Amino acid sequence: MAAPGGRRAQLIGLLLVGAAGLVWGSIPVALHAADGASVIKVFYRVFFAGVVLSLWMSASGGWREVRDLPRTKLRQLVAQGVILTVNWVLFLTALDLTNVATAELLGYMGPVFVAALAPFVTKERFDARILAPMALALGGIGVILAPQGLGVSGGPQMLGAILAFCSALTYSVLLLRSKRILVGVTGRALMIVEYGTASVLLLPFVAWMYAQGQGPTSLGSYGALATLGVVHTAFAGMLFLAGLRRVRTDHAAILTYTEPASAVVFAAIFLGQALTPWTVVGGLMVVAGGAIVALLESRTVRITPESAGGSGEALDGPGTAGPG
Repeated sequence: MAAPGGRRAQLIGLLLVGAAGLVWGSIPVALHAADGASVIKVFYRVFFAGVVLSLWMSASGGWREVRDLPRTKLRQLVAQGVILTVNWVLFLTALDLTNVATAELLGYMGPVFVAALAPFVTKERFDARILAPMALALGGIGVILAPQGLGVSGGPQMLGAILAFCSALTYSVLLLRSKRILVGVTGRALMIVEYGTASVLLLPFVAWMYAQGQGPTSLGSYGALATLGVVHTAFAGMLFLAGLRRVRTDHAAILTYTEPASAVVFAAIFLGQALTPWTVVGGLMVVAGGAIVALLESRTVRITPESAGGSGEALDGPGTAGPG
């Protein structure tokens, strides 16, 4: 039998992860409204997220959650911020060196690595049932991206492909570490340290790029970047971490494929990009993969705070919040 409220908690977790993926899918729309170098956009993403989290924690007395962290746990959170920064820099550099479709397809190999490594990192038993929905979802991403042109030619594009592959590896490390670190740590404490670390690491590069005249040029750009930080990073990050507490890591990873699938829909609605039959078919494949995962979660016979990788905190519980 399932633990009391277990199945309900799992399904809520999947909905939260899927909702975070949908929010992340609109990131290209926000980026389209902002100019400036990519690294500057990443900096403002974590900076504005850090600002809104700082204000929230100041108003609610949440800073004690950070002050009371054991030194070992605090070092783990700082390392998480370093990994996050490396992940985004790898992916952005890959986009600069190789074609977008190749970079994104390799970058979204992350959930595959999560499923393979979860038994060793989070001690979750390997769930062979996820192979079919994972293949379906990943295949759907391939169907969406293939018409854009997949392939590698020349040294720079090969380097870009390698960096995209490495970004998928760092993504899996980030997600698996989040699952373990969340034990005994609130989501907002994790995020404030993570984003603060990323902001400090990126600041020297941002200063140099401003000196080169590569910063945003309008108030509208700064508004779009603020939206990227507040909505797509702080808010969506809380949703994701709250969901991650409730479900298996590999199941959550597959649900993040809602991000690229929804991105093409948002691009069609807000950016005027055409929806092709390939994108529709690929999107339906991703949705089908997510639906299968939801069915798998609903049939899980037992859930405990430990197997969920969290401390059992509710989304609206005291001092909790849902990587953004």
